Amino acid sequence: MKSLFDSEVYGEILNRIDQLKATDRGQWGKMTVGQMVWHCQVPLKVAVANKPNSKKGNLLVRWFFKKSLYNDTPWRKNLPTSPFAKTTEAKDFTTEREKLRALITEFHQLNNRKTWNPHPLFGRLTHEQWGLMQYKHLDHHLRQFGV
Repeated sequence: MKSLFDSEVYGEILNRIDQLKATDRGQWGKMTVGQMVWHCQVPLKVAVANKPNSKKGNLLVRWFFKKSLYNDTPWRKNLPTSPFAKTTEAKDFTTEREKLRALITEFHQLNNRKTWNPHPLFGRLTHEQWGLMQYKHLDHHLRQFGV
């Protein structure tokens, strides 16, 4: 499994993002490419902010989905999107892509972070799990848009 903390993987993801075009259409789902690059920022913002969280997350979600965050099995198409990571508003592709690239870089540079607060939905994750999860989420949506 690939991790966004790995320098080669980081470069691969940025390269794939650069291949996206404003006219791209998803092979599944309802998001536009602008909405997708906005959506992909949400879990990276959670990780980068590393805010203390008193929530223990949704136990049902954690039990059913947590292990799929960082294993080698690709996510199935049309998984439900968490409400806080969903938008129906139009998003400017170019602006949102640049924000996403900056967040990916900021996350990648956290390779030496020792302390991670629990994820608001999935609870405690190891450093390794954070890197695997971020890669898997980005890979899922880049495949959705054919890159």
